Amino acid sequence: MKRLMKNTIACAVSAAASMTAFTAFADTEITVATVNNGHMIEMQKLTPAFEEANPGIKVKWVTLEENVLRQNVTQDIANKSGLYDVMTIGMYEAPIWGQRGWLQAVNTSGDYDANDILPSIRDGLSYDGTMYAAPFYGESSMVMYRKDLVKEAGMEINDRDSWEHIRDVAAAVNDPSKGIYGICLRGKAGWGDNMALVTTIANSFGARWFDEEWKPQLESAEWTNAVNFYVDLLSKYGPPGSSSNSFNESLALFNEGKCGMWIDATIAASFVTDPKQSKVADQVGFAQSPISVTEKGANWLWAWSLGIPAATKNADAAQKFVRWATSKEYIELVGETNGWAAVPTGTRASTYANPKFQEAAVFAEAELKAINSANPNDSTLKPSPYVGVQFAAIPEFQAIGTTTGQMISGSLAGSMTVEEALKSANKSADRQMRRARYY
Repeated sequence: MKRLMKNTIACAVSAAASMTAFTAFADTEITVATVNNGHMIEMQKLTPAFEEANPGIKVKWVTLEENVLRQNVTQDIANKSGLYDVMTIGMYEAPIWGQRGWLQAVNTSGDYDANDILPSIRDGLSYDGTMYAAPFYGESSMVMYRKDLVKEAGMEINDRDSWEHIRDVAAAVNDPSKGIYGICLRGKAGWGDNMALVTTIANSFGARWFDEEWKPQLESAEWTNAVNFYVDLLSKYGPPGSSSNSFNESLALFNEGKCGMWIDATIAASFVTDPKQSKVADQVGFAQSPISVTEKGANWLWAWSLGIPAATKNADAAQKFVRWATSKEYIELVGETNGWAAVPTGTRASTYANPKFQEAAVFAEAELKAINSANPNDSTLKPSPYVGVQFAAIPEFQAIGTTTGQMISGSLAGSMTVEEALKSANKSADRQMRRARYY
């Protein structure tokens, strides 16, 4: 009898141990790949709130610099490797990858309220009416400037100033002896880095990536004029080493008070007006992006978004995370935790309608105006066959834009002339398009 009891107890202990082991390994771990921007860093800090609300799901983060992220997630999804369960992508990848069957459709059922998402953002992340990535934050581009420096120089900045006027203001406030540079702009090579800005400049100068027959137009007078203007502007009035600067580097310079102006993503407005981050928070003004000969395509449209690869083995958990991170409730959580000026913006109409956000975010009106003015279906002065403002939504563009960005960054660094850079980029683009049999 005693031996029987001992065996029974032993079995019970063994079963309990097995249950404990099963419980320990029962959690579903999802891996989220994201970019190293401020809002994404904050999302990671708030992840315990998701895990608490979804017991049994753990989140592992892989945070990468923008260009590295794009390379990694593109390789992973094309190879169907399944390294990531959720990946941060944008309006370029979502419709193309959705069409190819590489992404799962976002679950927008129930109380998710997809109709609350700004139409231009929602449409840009969809293919054939189905949304293949959910926007974490959306953005356009606009001018952010030091009101005090501009006023001291006897200048003004207004919506849709000419690029020539922007150059004159940059010259007037430029004072390297005091560590102040007239203008900070992206110079780091990348189709979504320097080319996001350069393409909007080129658009406003009347340029286009391709003509109606899909032939590259990078050697056109419009591209040549735009890139020469950009290189000259940054070379004379930008900070040293501009060819290495992207969003984060320029943000740091602006927050330190070293930039008279910065033309970049509207999402930066919440950082440059935050006294905890910016030494010039109370001196920042905003204006719509400059133009040259046209307003078309003068400011970009983008949304850093969360997509779920078709190859994921944790689809249900991934869907729960994406819905949480892109919900109205998440925005409320950030607002109540960090203040309403710090919420991820550019995605939902309800954010801009919220009185708390309106009161806290001095940039709200300018940001929404910029987002609403961007039209991916009509972004060039001359007719063009592609959709997209700062990119052409075709699979070949990633390679074409990357090569062009490298050439232009090289020109900014002084290793080649603008004409040489554009000739080389056009030749490479022509080779890509011929290989893909566009003509």
